[in-house]
Amino acid sequence: MASISKTAQAGTLESSDVMITVTPGAKDSGIVIEVESIVLAQYGEDIKAILLSTVQKQDITDIYIKAVDRGALDCTICARLLAALSRAGAVLKEEML
Repeated sequence: MASISKTAQAGTLESSDVMITVTPGAKDSGIVIEVESIVLAQYGEDIKAILLSTVQKQDITDIYIKAVDRGALDCTICARLLAALSRAGAVLKEEML
């Protein structure tokens, strides 16, 4: 299992974007996801599913992910998370890039 070594973020708070912050979690804390969104009622579960799927595909555990969404598309959410993970020291799997 992979991990991250520091806190990092990617994205903006502009319309149609998402700001993602990743922080190393405590040992054996698992994947913790917090989402704030202007469309939380409609798409909150979908956003969480995208974040969870992306981080699981990278085999990263013990991580805290905070997403502040402003109506971003799925591909944008995934790309911002991958950028934040890379900045936090994760070695990304090539098939996701």
